[in-house]
Amino acid sequence: MSSAGEGLSRPLPEQVRLHVVEMAAQVLGAMPAADVPPPLRTIAKFEPRKRARLGGTQIAAQLEADKEFREAVAEVLSTGMPELAAALAEGTVPPAAEPVLVAAAAYLTRPPGWVDMVEAARTDLERSAAVAEGSAQEQALTRLREQLAAQKAAAKEETDRLREQLKAARAEVSDLRHKLHSARERARAAETRAAEMEQAALQAQSAAAAAGSAGESELRRLRERLADSERQLEAARRAAREGRSVEDTRVRVLLDALADAAAGLRRELALPSNINRPADSVASVSPGRPGVRAVPARALADDDPALLDQLLALPQIHLIVDGYNVTKAGYGTLTLADQRNRLLTGLGALYAQTRTELTCVFDGAELDGPVPVSAPRGVRVLFSAPGQIADDLIRQLVRAEPAGRALAVVSSDREVAESVRRMGARPVPAALLLKRLGRA
Repeated sequence: MSSAGEGLSRPLPEQVRLHVVEMAAQVLGAMPAADVPPPLRTIAKFEPRKRARLGGTQIAAQLEADKEFREAVAEVLSTGMPELAAALAEGTVPPAAEPVLVAAAAYLTRPPGWVDMVEAARTDLERSAAVAEGSAQEQALTRLREQLAAQKAAAKEETDRLREQLKAARAEVSDLRHKLHSARERARAAETRAAEMEQAALQAQSAAAAAGSAGESELRRLRERLADSERQLEAARRAAREGRSVEDTRVRVLLDALADAAAGLRRELALPSNINRPADSVASVSPGRPGVRAVPARALADDDPALLDQLLALPQIHLIVDGYNVTKAGYGTLTLADQRNRLLTGLGALYAQTRTELTCVFDGAELDGPVPVSAPRGVRVLFSAPGQIADDLIRQLVRAEPAGRALAVVSSDREVAESVRRMGARPVPAALLLKRLGRA
């Protein structure tokens, strides 16, 4: 053991602290309940995955303040790595040992000179971090050089392309100049022809003036014939209008009869009218369709079973249940098998009442194989695969549903509730489902 008053002047390196907390969390889960330090008894009940993550600060503080707890963790470490513990007890550090393991073992076992061992490990870790950072900077510099070379090549290609475009533009300008010259020549020729035509028009005008007097008498005669033809045409039009008026009246009567018959048939069959009304052309915001975000329509507490009734009344809603989260909140004193059977029995009764799609998810990450479960009619029962927690399986189920479908997830886990809310589902507290099942 260390001499009195020997201690660290700085906190443990972060990698060493995480390793020590992880080892202490594993030892904490294996300790008898009576030997667990009082400040850590709540943390000891956590799942192995969450114990070090959620209670890391309390575990680290207890290791620093509680000598007996630290020695218990050190004893487990010495049993698992006897060579390293023996070498540190003799004041030597194995040359091939990892700095993190050396510092963690020295901190827990505290042999003579353990502070120097931790500081030496800290120096090695900082040196390794500096080397890694230098290597990363060198790789970044290499990438930047490659990017610069690529940009230079791209700039050269762009310059060559612009030169080709400039060459083509110059050729096009030269061609346009030739066309402009030709157009000017044609314009001058057209002006010459216009002058000639104007002269010919003047001559024709003179000839027409000379012939005007001779044609005036002919014009008067033609006007008299035109007036006579107009009178005959008007008489013919009047006769045609009178005949067409009778036919129009007959067709109108027939159309009115058909319209009345169609209106009566529409009323008898209750057919909708396809006629748009003036109010249909006014722009506005239509009322929203019912969905999980619109419930409750009136003020209800989060633990009011009426809230779940409103959710279950939505059309085609899918209710996903976090199984063990609900059972541990309602009847955690039972065995896991009894918890599952009780919850599934209640969900079967709920399906019989509502005909709602129900999916119950249990955590199967720690199981050695499939669990025999008798699922009631209408209830889908799923277990998470090894290495996967039920929270991730619930998120996969929510992502698998089409956008816009009504989804509700029953779980009191805050992380699960927030994640499914962001994906468009409605989180429901576990207590709400328990009350609803108890009422049924």
